[in-house]
Amino acid sequence: MAVTRRPVDGDRVRLSTGHEVTLPLVTEATMTGAVLPADADAVASLLPTGLHPVSVTPRRAGVVVLCVEYRRIGDDAMEPYDEFAVAFPATTDRAAPPLLPLLTRAAGGYVWSLPVTSEPARALGDEVWGFPKTVADITHRDDATRRETTVVEDGDRVATVAIDWPRSLPAAATTHSYAVRDGRLLRIPVGFRGQLGVAPLSARVAVDPGDHDRADALRSLDIGSRAVLSFSLDGELTYGAGRPVE
Repeated sequence: MAVTRRPVDGDRVRLSTGHEVTLPLVTEATMTGAVLPADADAVASLLPTGLHPVSVTPRRAGVVVLCVEYRRIGDDAMEPYDEFAVAFPATTDRAAPPLLPLLTRAAGGYVWSLPVTSEPARALGDEVWGFPKTVADITHRDDATRRETTVVEDGDRVATVAIDWPRSLPAAATTHSYAVRDGRLLRIPVGFRGQLGVAPLSARVAVDPGDHDRADALRSLDIGSRAVLSFSLDGELTYGAGRPVE
């Protein structure tokens, strides 16, 4: 039976697929990502009530793309899977100045699109947090310099994204995501520990939308060709229970 109430930390949650996870959920993953400039009005139109875009320049908002390979989910609660996220840095403060919420970690990422490679992975994100997960074919091609990720859903290519691996160092960090579950905006704490790489003002990021319906939405964002920053993570990612945003 699917989750019927909002889970809280400490819960053992049984998904509709029969898989069980414990919150906070500890995972191991390798990820590349980038923050890119996008049309501010287009980003604002895709955010739920209560959230406002984070500006990365006086006239441009941010969009984040994430290419993720999960190696372990909880206590091996399900098979490893891949995902591709498109999220918008957002804040509850309409008057936040450009970039400051990102630098102070006051901003979270509102997850707009989140294809994954298995039905248990889709159920996990949807039923526990309200993430808009769908099932797709996702292929990562890694070499010494970059990860190239291609996403195909319903037979149509959503996007191909290529991001260089920045030089990394041991690090620990906390941030948060936003999602809407049962009509309520939730704030989801996210922790990281492992190898972190960051490259500011990187031109070594390419986003190529395909012919899927969501690719048209990506094009409407008018994503810039030079990233505000690119990054990589390799280590432990922990997701806490979502808490309502008042």
